[in-house]
Parts: sequence; C-alpha cells; structure tokens
Amino acid sequence: MTASPNRRHSTMWWDDDTIERTVTRMFVCSHLIPEEIERLDRTLGFGDGLTDGTYWEWIEQKAKKIFLILVELGVPDQIFGVIDDSWDDEDLPVARDQVERLALTPTRNSKVEREFYERQFYYLLRPLIQGHHVTYEDNEVVPLEVVDKKHVAGQSPSFDKVMLPGQTGTVFSRVKMPIGGGYSSHEDFVFEVNGIRNVRNDHLASYWGSYVQQGYAYALFTNAADYTLKSFLTTTPACFKSMDKKMRRRQVMEWIHCLIDTVCFLHNRGLSHGNIKPSTVLFTGDNQIFLSDLLGYTGLDRNSFDKESYDYAAPEQWFKPSSPSSTSFHRRGTIPSMTASPESPNYITSRSTPDSSQHLMSMMHAPTPHLSPQAADIFSLGCIILDLLSFLVKKHGRPFATYRAAKHKAPSRGGAVPDSSFHRNLSQVESWMTQLVKDAQKKEKDDPVFKGMAPMLHVVEHMLSSHPTDRPDVQEVQTRMYKILTEQCGILEPHCVHRYDNGWDFDMASLKLDTTDAARRGSGGPGRHHPRNSIGSRGSGRSSGSAQDLQSQQQTFQVPRISRSRSSRGPPSIASSRGADHATAKEVWKSQVALWNAESRAMCS
Repeated sequence: MTASPNRRHSTMWWDDDTIERTVTRMFVCSHLIPEEIERLDRTLGFGDGLTDGTYWEWIEQKAKKIFLILVELGVPDQIFGVIDDSWDDEDLPVARDQVERLALTPTRNSKVEREFYERQFYYLLRPLIQGHHVTYEDNEVVPLEVVDKKHVAGQSPSFDKVMLPGQTGTVFSRVKMPIGGGYSSHEDFVFEVNGIRNVRNDHLASYWGSYVQQGYAYALFTNAADYTLKSFLTTTPACFKSMDKKMRRRQVMEWIHCLIDTVCFLHNRGLSHGNIKPSTVLFTGDNQIFLSDLLGYTGLDRNSFDKESYDYAAPEQWFKPSSPSSTSFHRRGTIPSMTASPESPNYITSRSTPDSSQHLMSMMHAPTPHLSPQAADIFSLGCIILDLLSFLVKKHGRPFATYRAAKHKAPSRGGAVPDSSFHRNLSQVESWMTQLVKDAQKKEKDDPVFKGMAPMLHVVEHMLSSHPTDRPDVQEVQTRMYKILTEQCGILEPHCVHRYDNGWDFDMASLKLDTTDAARRGSGGPGRHHPRNSIGSRGSGRSSGSAQDLQSQQQTFQVPRISRSRSSRGPPSIASSRGADHATAKEVWKSQVALWNAESRAMCS
C-alpha cells in the first residue's frame, strides 16, 4: 500500500529513501484528473524546443519533494505551473518572502504560502547519526518523536524519552540544556560532548548523538529510564515488587556491584562522574541499573542550589579540607566484625570522638588542596551504597534523611532548615550503620545475603572518610565487595565481574581457581553477564583532577564534571603502554594476578 503524505508526521518521516519509494507514476496519477494525467507525457512547455523531456520525467528526476508538498496542501495540479517556472527540489527550502513566486493559487493566498514554507522542512530532513553532532536551523524539523510525555519520577523535567526513525523499539533518553544557562556557548557544549563520545558501558547512559537548535543543546543517551533511585526509595515500583523476596535482596546486592564496576570503568579511563546521587542512578522497567548525567547537567539554573547534589557531595566539594597529616579526623571503627555481636566488647561506636560536623566546619579555614574528582566519587558512591543497604532492612528514604539531620540544622530565612547531608552528619551516619548491622544480624538465618551487611558497611565506612586521601580507590572497593558477595552473601556469580587494570578489562571471576565454579561459569549460568572486552586506560584508579578553589561562603554548590584537559579539545585519554613484546606483557600480567590474589586473601582475612 502506498503511503500518503497526509499521514501525521509524528509517525511518518520523509527521508530520501521514503520519498523515492513513494513518488511513483501510479502515486502521481492518483492525485491528478484524467486531463492532467495525459499532460504528464507532454514535452515541457519551456525551453523553446531545446529539450524533449516530459513533465513526468521532471517530477521523477527533480521534483518529487515539491509534488509531495503540493499534495499535502491540496493543490497537486499546480505542479505543472511550478515546473513551467523551472522550480525543482534543489531550490528548497524556498525563503518565506519568495514563496509567492511559486504561484500556488490563482490569486495570492498568504495562508497557503505560509503552509508551504512550514511544510517544506518535513521533506528536507537531516537525520541524527550515532556519534555525530548536528546544528539545525531554527525552522528545520528534527526527525525524532517524544515517546512518553509522562515525566520520570525523581528525574529533572529536562529529560524525556525519544525515538528516531528506523530505530523501532529503541528508546533514547534526551536531555535539554539551554545555551547560556546550562552551557555558556555552543562550543562549550560540543567540548563536553567530545569528552564523553567514546565512553560506553552497559551500565552507563552512554552518549549516542547530539544537536543544537533554537538556543538549546540536546544530547541523546542510550538506556532510557523508567524510574530513578530517588523515586525507588520513596515508592517501590511494581516491576521490583513482583520479584520473589530473596531475589529482590540479591538484586539489590547485584546493583551495588554493578555501580561499583561502572565507577571503576570510568576511573580507570582517567575520568570521574562528578554527580553521583539518587536522581542520577536510573533503572529500566526490567530492573537494570545504570548511571546517567555524564555531562554534569542538573537541570537547574547555574545560580540555583541543588540540595540533592549537596547532600551526596564529598566534604571537600563544599568545605576546605586541610592536609591529612595536620588535622585529619580519624574515626574509630563503628561497624562490628563478622563475628561480633551487639553485646561483644568489639562492638564499638565513635560517640566518644569529636563530632564530625565540628571537624568539617574547621576545614573551611584551611588551605584548599587539589581536589580529586575520583575521590569525591568514592564518597558519593558510598552514600548510594548505604541507601541501598538501608533499603534491604527497610530503613531508607525520608527516615534516614531525618535521622541524619537530627543533630544539625543550618540557619536560613524563616528559621532553621535541617541539613541532611552525609558530609555534615558523619557521626549520625555512623550510628545509623551500627543499627543496620544489628537489624541485619537478626535476619542472617533467614537469608545469607545479610551476612554480607557488616563487612560491606566496613567498606562503606572507609569510603565515607572525611579526608579524600583516607578513602580507598575504586579498585580496592571492587575487590573487597566481590569477595564479600561470593564468600559471605552466597552470590557465586555476581553481575558485572570485571577487573580493570593496565588498560585491560578482565573477568575477575576467571581468576578463581575453583574448578566447580569455573565449569558453572563456562556453561553460562542464569543471570551471568558476559561483557564486551573493553580496553581501558592505565592508571592508579584515582587521579588528581584540576585544582578547584571552592569558596567557603558560596551559595551555589558546583559539582565537578568529568575531569579532563581543555587544551586537547577532544576526548580524554591516558597513554596505554603495553610493552613491546607480548610475551613480556603476559609474564607481567601473571605476576599481577598472583599479587592481586594475595592482596584479596589478605583483605578478606
């Protein structure tokens, strides 16, 4: 069946291929009366006999787009007059003040002329292409459609879901940013896009393409969200509730591991996320988790205060930490060991230590060091993990935020406003973790997953260290969490099992020498994730970013974006020297594996 150009443009896109398939001799005849059909084979009325071409040949070769526009306007017979004046598709788009020259109606009709001017852009589509940035004129039509205008709970209104022609079933997440509000210029936006163009991971909202039009910049990302962690902690979605109870608990542990692996992926490429918080942790309807907002755009005006970013920020992003050797606040352990009980002498808290918020206030008067965006990521990731672990024992969301703010209020207009940030309430966070362990110990007999709660919170405690140099790097977090999941929680095959080191992406599970587990993995058991072999960058897993002097009295919290050098004007990279000889490199890798196994055993013991 031949498509009609009168079909709604939200579902019918007139690209070149569609136009070629549609405008056939039969299609043209179907919109003309018999006398006009007979005229199609006549010689053109202009050219003084210098051409023997016919009207049909001109339409077929030069005026298919113009004919489609005339059909849509209801004046297909005007194609003959248009051709007699030598108009063809190469003349499109016709300027608004030149449309009257087409003589579309016997007497001038400004409404028809306006409609021709507007509709011609639907037949001059420039498609979005993966990996490319396109600048559209104000009147151009961008070939995409909004899939669902319903706002995703917990996500900025600047984000929506779109679909492209020819991408049936593939839904993209689109972020809209004003030029001059989100980014100071078009060039700044393109620079940021270039930095994330090749950053792709199954658990990242990875860049697909972008464009600029009418003063706004738009970026398309894979993995469109159905809900965020922010909304998840408030109202548990039906797709998660429908799972078996033990499967839900395992899923939460898997999510934690996937997030750690994703941050490890970024850090080992010399990057950082810079804005990890509940609204940038997203989920699909089939419970797949991923991180978003690699561009660092919050949807707020640059002069607005983003409370969520503040609450989940590392202390050095708001305060001025001193050197660890002079005034670093070393907290005593708050989480009991694996064998400790609430009655055990080893079960201690840090209530006798100075209040963490007082220590952080003293940071404001210390010199500002070079901030490490990756160390800040570790703190924010620790906050997210703590949120998820709290969810496991049904203590999460608003009660946790209220508990954090119970002993700390910040003055503001109209009275005191509770400060529920993690970094200003570390003593409250510590006592909260202590209670989580008590609650988890009551459930250990019901589900072995809870046996991993205490050791996981030990890791989180170090991730939430007030000074960045006291925090573990993400590779250490990844190693320790993997051991906890496999040896304490009974999850033998966690999702996203990688080891990023020296520019390689390895499967950590393959380093285990247990033949039974190896055979099970080889058979591709249920839930097993077989990642693509990604090539990473050399590095320590934590890199010092560019210096950022944050003013202690500033009103706006600025979240550091992905760390990279502006001088390169391109995607970030870290040299990956693999050695001149493959055999030598293989021996080096063997020695690294042996060292890593020894370190892992030591950490778990």
